[in-house]
Amino acid sequence: MSALLRIFRSPQYETIPDGIHNEHHFESPEIIRDIVLGLSDGLTVPFALAAGLSSFGDSRVVVMGGVAELIAGAISMGLGGYLAAKSDYDHFESERLREFWEVENCMEAEVQEIIDILAPYGLDTNSLTPLIEKLKSNPEKFVDFMMKFELNLEKPDPSRAWKSAFTIGISYFLGGCVPLLPYLFFESAMMGLYVSCIVTLICLIIFGYIKARLTAPEKAFKAAIQTALIGAIAASAAFGVVRLLKTDDSDDL
Repeated sequence: MSALLRIFRSPQYETIPDGIHNEHHFESPEIIRDIVLGLSDGLTVPFALAAGLSSFGDSRVVVMGGVAELIAGAISMGLGGYLAAKSDYDHFESERLREFWEVENCMEAEVQEIIDILAPYGLDTNSLTPLIEKLKSNPEKFVDFMMKFELNLEKPDPSRAWKSAFTIGISYFLGGCVPLLPYLFFESAMMGLYVSCIVTLICLIIFGYIKARLTAPEKAFKAAIQTALIGAIAASAAFGVVRLLKTDDSDDL
């Protein structure tokens, strides 16, 4: 409950007693990013597909096509998340090996890189000498320093690939269920489409608002409208294209 309350307030402007420094930082960005990716596509793609299939006027066609896309999309999105996270880990390990070689064989160049990195902060060679000597005595820490401050790379979680695949896949599946559920309760595909549009657009607005509250609170309302607008455009385009193709086929007959 406390986590949910933090979403709907602006902690950076929170009043705190004098003398107490209470910092609020955005935590678990990878997990949130995966949830956002899965939900945004899950709400939008099946919504657009269902809107397009509703042109045929049969709710069963919409449900069967939507479920097939939902399963395939969740697997595809999860696999994409796995491969992306695995690539990040492999890239980090490759760069780390390269840094080890440079520390062992190009020490002077590495020392100069440290000086160049920290010079903009007003630190000259003399002030950096103790730090450099300390790092030289521990190659492991030297490499860690270069990875962070030269390459801006943090070591990924080795299990990140599977976590990302699971999070994105489940988020996509759950998000995609929202626009399809109304078609289960209405025989008329058009009635299902109307209800699906209302429910999905409300969910898109809520989703866009919460996402912005986590990343850019000052843009929350704008993000909510933009998210809903993107979904509406995608659904309208799919519906219009299918309706147009269906009309062309009828004319040919």
